[in-house]
Amino acid sequence: MEVLLTMLEFLAALVFFSLLGLLSVIVLEAYRRRHNNAHVEAPAIFEDPKSLKQVPCPNIFDPAEKYLSLIIPAFNEEHRLPGALNETMSYLQQRVANDESFSYEVLIVDDGSRDGTKKVAFDFVKKYGVNNVRVILLGKNHGKGEAIRKGMIHSRGELLLMLDADGATKVTDLEKLENQIHAVARKDHHHGDLPAGEATFRISDIPIVAFGSRAHLEEKALATRKWYRNFLMKGFHLVVLLAAGPGIRDTQCGFKMFTRSAARKLFTNIRLKRWCFDVELVFLCKWFRIPMLEISVNWSEIPGSKVNPLSIPNMLWELALMSVGYRTRIWKINS
Repeated sequence: MEVLLTMLEFLAALVFFSLLGLLSVIVLEAYRRRHNNAHVEAPAIFEDPKSLKQVPCPNIFDPAEKYLSLIIPAFNEEHRLPGALNETMSYLQQRVANDESFSYEVLIVDDGSRDGTKKVAFDFVKKYGVNNVRVILLGKNHGKGEAIRKGMIHSRGELLLMLDADGATKVTDLEKLENQIHAVARKDHHHGDLPAGEATFRISDIPIVAFGSRAHLEEKALATRKWYRNFLMKGFHLVVLLAAGPGIRDTQCGFKMFTRSAARKLFTNIRLKRWCFDVELVFLCKWFRIPMLEISVNWSEIPGSKVNPLSIPNMLWELALMSVGYRTRIWKINS
């Protein structure tokens, strides 16, 4: 019996010191990343592939020059990117044809791809011009969150849409997010009953975020999605609830729209660079009291997903960093 008690005491001490060691590692890493939102780096440069001249790089703090910016992160997407871009450009060109006041830009952020993604992206720049399609090269792989942050920081739109390179969500669904943002802006600023000509606010100045959501497809997805993705999704939802609180059922859909004001607040503070940056966005929206809308979108599973069982430890690690970083005030939020 004494031997058994000694073993139990040893195991309890081992577990205690292991947890203490893990917590220490998390706190130290959170401290190391405390200035990650500053993202010290060389200035981004756009290059016109036709003239080879450098194009001035805008900043999220500059006034908007376009109505809509679409930010597409891409890592080894030479096969899936062309189809998504063709569909996107066809839609945008049609909107321009129907409305001369409509202006757009597409920013493709190459997150250190090792295949032909860069060539595919520059082919579209050559076809549509550097004023409408631009490419940002990160050089090495930083993660989806960092790729999107980079695109947001250097965009020109009043409204900024992030969407995946696989085209899993139909680009036409952006109008659902766009319309709801405008409706909330009018309501919150008491312009809903005024003639259009008397409305003085700019949509870019009103912080609002619209989250595309697949929550309405959950039952069907459970039946068709691979088992480990279902397991990952359920476990992740529970951890997200603990880390960021309730409010958004589907934080991970890669289809989100931000007003310029919201993007400025969020992407100059975000620190997570990979899978869990979406959860950090929810946390920051709540901190800044930015209205969050969750809107159902059409979505289909596209082969080639980069989410796999090995993603689980990384997701849990990032959520632990976020929780410790913000709750201990190691991570300061710039207003």
